[in-house]
Amino acid sequence: MLALGKLLELTLAGREPAEKTQMTVEGVRLRWLAEGALEVRPPEARDIGLDVLLSAGIHGNETAPIELLDELLHGIARGDVKPRARLLFLFGNPEAIRRGERYLEQDVNRLFNGRHELSSGAEALRACELERLAATFFSVPGRTRLHYDLHTAIRGSKIEQFALYPYKDGRQHSRRELARLRAAGMDAVLLQSKTSITFTAYTYEQLDAESFTLELGKARPFGQNDQVNLKSLETRLVQIIEGREPEQPEGLDGLQLFSVAREIIKHSDSFHLHLPADIENFSELSKGYLLAEDLAGTRWVVEEDGARIIFPNPKVKNGLRAGILIVPSSADDLGQ
Repeated sequence: MLALGKLLELTLAGREPAEKTQMTVEGVRLRWLAEGALEVRPPEARDIGLDVLLSAGIHGNETAPIELLDELLHGIARGDVKPRARLLFLFGNPEAIRRGERYLEQDVNRLFNGRHELSSGAEALRACELERLAATFFSVPGRTRLHYDLHTAIRGSKIEQFALYPYKDGRQHSRRELARLRAAGMDAVLLQSKTSITFTAYTYEQLDAESFTLELGKARPFGQNDQVNLKSLETRLVQIIEGREPEQPEGLDGLQLFSVAREIIKHSDSFHLHLPADIENFSELSKGYLLAEDLAGTRWVVEEDGARIIFPNPKVKNGLRAGILIVPSSADDLGQ
């Protein structure tokens, strides 16, 4: 196996490779770009005009997705997986990955779309570098652009594997991409309705990629992810990489769609979230439920039918969201 296929090993050791570029016997080129960043380029004659960015470890303790990308890279470096798409593999927060922490000082996934310019420190610099790497990768005109940012959640979930689809004014969500997600094992998709400061929001809004944050179960340490079944996702990723996805249209049967009703923003240290500490994502909330309180008599009361909560986290910094209230949605307004 080519040494550059061991990107995770290099990242965990904090080492640069001796050789920055290597090539498989079939002419697939691997090129080390920066810490935790590797470009894979197929032979020109096999290139199908697709650019795929696969990122994981934006939060350093989300190990199942990191292990999945590591396995895909091993397959490419051994010659078992034969790419026909250009690929960029990114391990987002190397130092947090090495320490097994979600982040060191700042949540990297809240530092995109210009947010890093308002901050300082190593993680703000890393977010800036990730934007630069993605922008360079997606700069070739006339190519299809796809970004999957792979995560696992802090808490358990009643729907274990789901995706978040970013928003851009004037751009429709794609039915075809939702069918692809369903085939990759996603059971639900949250269709977002406002701009955001996450990595996929940046690549979707600024770089015109089809971009998705994939939540793939609960965060666990390296080597303890047997309970996270990523077989459907791995199979679909290999099909995408090798340019051999099934041609027949795939439906959305069984895929639950949700939209954002409200974001719960923590404004002060007086913020209080009225939810059990161990509540799972997608837990249903009854109308009239007092969800949260903050300064100046600010109250969030559930008013929506079928409301559910995802990502409840009262420990976020002031000014950031402490949860998302979502409601069931439909496929009526989807594009092709």
